Amino acid sequence: MNPQDNPVVEPQRVPGPQRQDFRVPEQQGFTTEDILWAVGIWSVILCLSPVIVFYVLMVA
Repeated sequence: MNPQDNPVVEPQRVPGPQRQDFRVPEQQGFTTEDILWAVGIWSVILCLSPVIVFYVLMVA
């Protein structure tokens, strides 16, 4: 058998785990968007709660 007919394939190198830079993220407070979102959700909850209570009392 001729070695050129069946060339030896060199094994491919598998990259090992790469070094990652683990930085601790800076602590940040709430953004304006977070506060507006929370106020919006609570306003919907508080505005709909009397409607839900009235509906439950009327159906019960």
